[in-house]
Amino acid sequence: MARFTLPRDLYHGKGALEALKTLEGKKAVICVGGGSMKRNGFLQKAEDYLHEAGMETRLIEGIESDPSVETVMNGAAVMQEFQPDWIVAMGGGSPIDAAKAMWIKYEYPDTTFEDMCKVFGLPKLRTKARFCAIPSTSGTATEVTAFSIITDYSKGIKYPIADFEITPDIAIVDPELAETMPPKLVAHTGMDAMTHAIEAYVSTANCDYTDPLALHAIKMIDANLVKSYGGDKEAKAAMHNAQCLAGMAFSNALLGIVHSMAHKTGAAFSGGHIIHGAANAMYLPKVIRFNAKDAAAAERYAEIADFIKLGGNTTDEKIDNLITLLRNMNDDLNIPHCIRNYGEGGLPADTGIVPEDEFLEKLHDIAANAILDACTGSNPRQPSQEEMEKLLKCCYYDTEVDF
Repeated sequence: MARFTLPRDLYHGKGALEALKTLEGKKAVICVGGGSMKRNGFLQKAEDYLHEAGMETRLIEGIESDPSVETVMNGAAVMQEFQPDWIVAMGGGSPIDAAKAMWIKYEYPDTTFEDMCKVFGLPKLRTKARFCAIPSTSGTATEVTAFSIITDYSKGIKYPIADFEITPDIAIVDPELAETMPPKLVAHTGMDAMTHAIEAYVSTANCDYTDPLALHAIKMIDANLVKSYGGDKEAKAAMHNAQCLAGMAFSNALLGIVHSMAHKTGAAFSGGHIIHGAANAMYLPKVIRFNAKDAAAAERYAEIADFIKLGGNTTDEKIDNLITLLRNMNDDLNIPHCIRNYGEGGLPADTGIVPEDEFLEKLHDIAANAILDACTGSNPRQPSQEEMEKLLKCCYYDTEVDF
């Protein structure tokens, strides 16, 4: 038996933020990030709509990119004091992910972060509050997923929290919020969405309910991401829907080792973070080549190539064309092809932020942690420690995967 879970309601299209007026409750806490929602007037709109619904509001502001365990615990303390019956999280993936983890701690104050990380092991939520997610970026799709990513900076590791309990009750997918994204963010979040859709389609947990969502998301991203990066508003609106469809797919079909590697390399190096979407973009072509040694996965990748009409007469040719497409997209989006050339802000550089000696020093532990990541279990080919280290080296040097 398998399970397919999505939010109870999803409001979409321009002006969908107004759906906040329909929420019923007494108190709502609003979780936001670094200030773009305030600068662009969306935070004030959200507060006004909630006040119109008769609710008192409290803000948890300044949630950082790659939110920390400490941020989660501090936010949960605010919720304990305020006692909201709605948690409204708006912005990029970080404030929504952080709010999901705060929600767990709010409902169960004795829960530790280690307890939260037990895959599909959370207790029943909604004993105190329900959850509404409003994304402003077009990539993470955390507004419809059973996942949250929280960083333990003491260990330099990003941990996925995975449980259908943290699937939001309501998602509001309003493209007006995404129109304000700068090009670099469009690029990174867009490739995150592409990775979600491709990994969901080849995951060992794929099914008839997730496949159409994944394929249509891939088609939409292929057609719209580069145009969105160039500033096309219609393409930006299409990408906001596409990333949500990809999220519906992977929340139920799960992911693979592109994400395992991105989680474990993101905060591992002293020179700076590897932005999650950029990591996915760099690693995805290498992982496709690695997974394609599995016959069933190879057929799935070939089906993707056929669906978006990439051509090719054999399975191998179709996979080659898919990899070429993804590498060309990285070029169009100004994303480097490997960790060695990953510079400040995720831009290509001759000398990247991850020195070779530090990478090699940490390689064994990163590979071991990636194998243990929650996303690895549904990857179509299970890597050994040696294979994971080789794969990470290919992602560092941009060398061919031939094993």
